[in-house]
Order: sequence, then C-alpha cells, then structure tokens
Amino acid sequence: MNISSTLDRIHLKARQNKWLWFFTIFNRVMLALGFLPSGFVKVNGERFTALATTHPMGSYLEAFYHTGFYYPFVGVTQMTAAVLLFIPRTATLGALLYFPIILNIFLLSFAVRFEGSLLTSPLMVIACFYLLCWDWHKLKFIFFPDAPKTIVPSRKELS
Repeated sequence: MNISSTLDRIHLKARQNKWLWFFTIFNRVMLALGFLPSGFVKVNGERFTALATTHPMGSYLEAFYHTGFYYPFVGVTQMTAAVLLFIPRTATLGALLYFPIILNIFLLSFAVRFEGSLLTSPLMVIACFYLLCWDWHKLKFIFFPDAPKTIVPSRKELS
C-alpha cells in the first residue's frame, strides 16, 4: 500500500466523524476571527501594537509599519484569508492563503522570542494545518498527480 492510499484511508475515516466536522467549523471561525481585527488595523494604516522599539519585535513592527504599501497589503491579505475561511466553498483557498501568513508570524515570534504570541501563533499554525489536512482530498493532487479521486461523505451522511 502506498502513502497516497494510506493518507486517503486516514482522511476518509476522519471525514466520517461528525465531531471532527464540528471542530473544523470551529477552527475556521476562530482562525478567521483572529485575522479580521489585525488586518483591519493594517488596512486603516494604524499601528498594530505599541511595543517599545528597544524590544526586537517592537523594532520589527515599527519598520513593518513604515514599509508603505506593504503594510496595508498584508492587512488586505489577512482579511481576505479570513473572509475566505468563513465561506464553506472557499475555505480551502482561505486556509492556503492563511498558512504562509501565520507561519511567518510564528517564525518571527519564535525568532525574536516575543512572549505575546509564543502560545497563540503555533496553535494557529497547527489549526490551519489541520484545515489543510481536512481538505486533503482537494490538495492531494499537488503531491500525488496520479492519485485517484476520493469520494468524501457529505454533511447529511454525518447526521
């Protein structure tokens, strides 16, 4: 048995669990709510937080604020990812957009030892990775182009 079929089997078993389906909805909503306020602040051109520039994270955020168009662009991208996560049909695209942003936030927080998001950012990375795994049947063709199509249970079949 190859790795593709093993992952398909695990994925199908997980998709048949209605509690994991509820957990998926919870993750989508919570991740979206995590990016909406921070994205909105950036789009409005306001500072995201008030950290002293003597702190490495404060220096980074101050420089980030002064990048010009890049600062609001990240805000628009965060808000777009959040809105896409709210819509069931576009949730996979939202998770794909969300993942590199939150991974960057996690790596930055870890690199500068920023206590403010040392707990939340890794949890958000894991939650987003969970959403990507939940949509494995849509993404597996990136890794296994010749993989057979998988039929996943509908929400009605879970009740």
